[in-house]
Amino acid sequence: MAVRPDPVQGERFLSTVTVLASPASWIESDAVAQCHQVAALDGMRHVAGMPDLHPGKGAPIGAAMLSAVLYPFLVGSDIGCGIAVFPIKLKRPVPERLAARFPDLDRPLEPADVDGDIPAGHVESLGTVGRGNHFVELARIDAVLDPGHAARLGLAGGDLVLIVHSGSRGLGERILRAHTEAHGAGPAPDPAAYLAAHDAAVAWGSLNRRLMADRVARALGARPAEPIVDECHNLVEVRDGLYLHRKGAARGDGRDVLVAGTRGTHSYLVAAHAGPDAGFSVAHGAGRKMSRADALKRGRAKHTVEELRRTPVGSLVVCGDRQLLFEEAPTAYKRIEQVVGDLVAHGLATPVVTTVPLVTYKTAERTAGDRRHGRR
Repeated sequence: MAVRPDPVQGERFLSTVTVLASPASWIESDAVAQCHQVAALDGMRHVAGMPDLHPGKGAPIGAAMLSAVLYPFLVGSDIGCGIAVFPIKLKRPVPERLAARFPDLDRPLEPADVDGDIPAGHVESLGTVGRGNHFVELARIDAVLDPGHAARLGLAGGDLVLIVHSGSRGLGERILRAHTEAHGAGPAPDPAAYLAAHDAAVAWGSLNRRLMADRVARALGARPAEPIVDECHNLVEVRDGLYLHRKGAARGDGRDVLVAGTRGTHSYLVAAHAGPDAGFSVAHGAGRKMSRADALKRGRAKHTVEELRRTPVGSLVVCGDRQLLFEEAPTAYKRIEQVVGDLVAHGLATPVVTTVPLVTYKTAERTAGDRRHGRR
């Protein structure tokens, strides 16, 4: 049963909050409090918290928020962030060899290397992964849980895939900054203008994921392929005349979604079938259970850098940023099995396959020369 805190009376509307998680799930009270704060905004109708719900900067992460008013801050700066899955064929997937062949995804492409138009003409950071929880991962299909659906996607046990998690980089940040400098956390005075910029950032994020998949595939000696999944989880959707804001929540209305675990656990590709109570959304990942500061402090007390470069499932982590290694340690996140189990229990999704990481790219390893010259 969904956890349904008391409704909040908004302006002319009765706004409700639903957290779709079991009592066994790790849901911080601060995250639920943020859901109530959002529900109290003018025009809000419903806030749905996913089982990966956790506190964010001013608004919860892992939530779908339906309103008659458009609030850019509810989507945040990484507009268009999402996860795409690309099939890839390699003859001998030896993690140690492949990790050394990953390209430097911190160094942007030249616009001339891109076929077609670039949304918003934004060329900065083109084809790069970014920081935080963004990653590019070579993974193997492990368990096939719904053979029929997996076959329709062209997936079988043992197949390899590239999983790419990134967004619009500086473009989304620029869009939000322009709004907040003029209007703070208030609504968009011209929703159509915001949505036009927002849609360009969503398209840019999708293009960026494709460009990175192409770069990695070519570097590993494989042929680039089209994605079988590409779902955004930071966006606004206009639905029945209302604005459905998603912050860390993937579109779940009849779509296939990769619910990301951690670099040391499985991820789940699910068939999503969420309804209005869940904001037509599903979880986008395991969700943090530690702040970055806590993960850094606890991780340094328990692990060495080298321990974090080799995960419990035997995969390798390519990360030249030692602090990021600790901040993104698997122990900083909730159990992906619990998150997906909650989605299933609430009738929001059906697991199709699990993936297990072989190589997870976060940032490039830097040589002494790179560090002296300040290269990123």
